Amino acid sequence: MGTTLYVCTTCKAGEPVPEGDPRPGAQLHAALTAEPAPDGVRIIGVECLSACNTGCAISLSKPGAWSYVYGRLTLDDVPAILEGAAKYAATQDGIVPWRDRPTVFRKQSIARIPPHPLPEAAE
Repeated sequence: MGTTLYVCTTCKAGEPVPEGDPRPGAQLHAALTAEPAPDGVRIIGVECLSACNTGCAISLSKPGAWSYVYGRLTLDDVPAILEGAAKYAATQDGIVPWRDRPTVFRKQSIARIPPHPLPEAAE
């Protein structure tokens, strides 16, 4: 199994959305899926990442690796999100060196979640 980039499609980016208008999260998902996904990455829309006060949110995960949740993302961040997802996918443990991460991944991280199951050496 490879890397999954989850995109919160129900996100309103902390703002009211007029009836019938697409939500910012759905727009972000559409923009990300309009581009070719990085090798080894699948992009999946999900209903809620429970990061409602942090603007549009995404999550990166893969089996046996650290997972991340990022927020305050906009359509302008699409190239950086795809770049970060590619770098994440290229790691064994999900840890991209800090300097190699796109700026939005360095500054807009909401959570880092340990791998499951946790490697025995870390227990």
